[in-house]
Amino acid sequence: MASVTSLTASVHQRLANALSAALPEAAAADPLLRRSDRADFQANGILALAKKAKANPRELAAQVVERVVTGDVIGDIEVSGPGFLNITVTDKAIIENLSARVTDPAARLGVPHADHPGTTVIDYAQPNVAKEMHVGHLRSAVIGDAVVRLLEFTGETVVRRHHIGDWGTQFGMLIQYLDEHPHELDHRAGEVSGEEAMSNLDRLYKAARRKFDSDEEFKTRARRRVVDLQAGDPHTLAMWQKFVDESKIYFFSVFEKLDMEIRDADIVGESGYNDMLAETCRLLEESGVAVRSEGALCVFFDDILGPDGNKVPLIVQKSDGGYGYAATDLSAIRDRVFNLKADTLLYVVDARQSLHFKMVFETARRAGWLGEDVKARQLAFGTVLGKDGKPFKTREGETVRLVDLLDEAIDRASAVVREKAQDLSEREIAERGAQVGIGAVKYADLSTSASRDYKFDLDQMVSLNGDTSVYLQYAYARTQSIQRKAGEVRPVAHPELELSPAERALGLHADQFAETVAEAAAEYAPHKLTAYLYQLASLFTTFYDKCPVLKAETPEQVENRLFLTDATGRTLRQGMALLGIQAPERL
Repeated sequence: MASVTSLTASVHQRLANALSAALPEAAAADPLLRRSDRADFQANGILALAKKAKANPRELAAQVVERVVTGDVIGDIEVSGPGFLNITVTDKAIIENLSARVTDPAARLGVPHADHPGTTVIDYAQPNVAKEMHVGHLRSAVIGDAVVRLLEFTGETVVRRHHIGDWGTQFGMLIQYLDEHPHELDHRAGEVSGEEAMSNLDRLYKAARRKFDSDEEFKTRARRRVVDLQAGDPHTLAMWQKFVDESKIYFFSVFEKLDMEIRDADIVGESGYNDMLAETCRLLEESGVAVRSEGALCVFFDDILGPDGNKVPLIVQKSDGGYGYAATDLSAIRDRVFNLKADTLLYVVDARQSLHFKMVFETARRAGWLGEDVKARQLAFGTVLGKDGKPFKTREGETVRLVDLLDEAIDRASAVVREKAQDLSEREIAERGAQVGIGAVKYADLSTSASRDYKFDLDQMVSLNGDTSVYLQYAYARTQSIQRKAGEVRPVAHPELELSPAERALGLHADQFAETVAEAAAEYAPHKLTAYLYQLASLFTTFYDKCPVLKAETPEQVENRLFLTDATGRTLRQGMALLGIQAPERL
């Protein structure tokens, strides 16, 4: 695959060469190149170098300018202020570079694969069996999905893991109730929808809870059932499996609505590590990493203290012999490192779990399961807030159901699409409404740095103005509309033409796509890609306003502006795909 050297990289290389020629001891120095308002780029690295070499910064800058190769990529370079360099690239280089991206035979817009791809196991989208998914499940799913897409695009081997809550004492109550009412989860003829599956589970859960709270004998039977479940009794496991299967019908329906691929083989819940728990505890105790304290198996840390000043332990096994979350999480690390051969472990989990994961990772390091060559990181995310800035609840103070939230987003988006639609059928409006609504929810989540809380404001999310996915989708649809109107006229790059400021700005930004993708993937930071795409859509809007495309002055200019439109459209579509957002051709 031919990756395309970006203009930033080309300018950087030419400056570095000139720098080492002017000041041989600065061979590996960084010119500190960045985009600038005063020219295309500014290099600020000479000030520090001059100070180090006890040279006059303006004189050193002038010597560098003398040695810079100009003409092909760099059109103009001048010394500014105390020793900055202002650099303008040639119009020809902008168009040639973009042309190389658009004609990339691998259809990757010249984005290279990572130099040293590895294997990443990413743990995200972790709903609970027999429980409704709520707004709190949204971020893990959306952020995780975008990170998976970014990493896979850059060549990483990604193993997805959905660590669903499918084990624990609550199942004793559910299984016992189902055993006594065996037809509660039977399906009548035909397929059952996700909504029906959840309603079945919800009804059964409430009935079991009522009986558990009011009937002491049932409570005793339910508790015995937990023991049977943990002992692997075949009949009890078969009952448990019914809850898992019913829940999956529901999960898959929600993820389908979110336009997200969740594969059955990737769902390895808490139960998937049961066979490893006893060995995990034995290894920790034998190595001295964990010790018995008041009957429980604990790991202590010097820097983690409670309000009373005493050390707060990670409890791996409770005093009654039951296993805590830590035992499961540590067993999962063993599986992911030794069986799946991961060199990176990512956990897309609520920031409120940060202390737990800090302790788990440290324990795994002490046990030798996380070696120097394995990186473990929690991608901690903040809370979804309502418009009032408080955690998002319904008017009644209940947690918001995720399905209700998505349906409302689709309804709002459909209204926006209907208002703007000129030649769309009702079926197309419904289809676009779903693409715009789900895109809006994802983009609002991804455009905030994951670690920060964000306000869930549907009015803002589906707005055509401002930093929203709808704005990007309409910009993309406009690129497609222009190309349809062009008819027989094809986009053709014309490097010989002089570019206007709006064309230059658009072309330079489009050329930075590969660098942005690499940075967003390396830092697990989808918000860097959303910021780039919003800027691209904004620059395209300015270009569209200032540079007539189909009514340009010459046939060559028409073709060149069509080429810029095409390059923008391809970049927007690929960028949105990496965020899991659809790009409708017509809106």
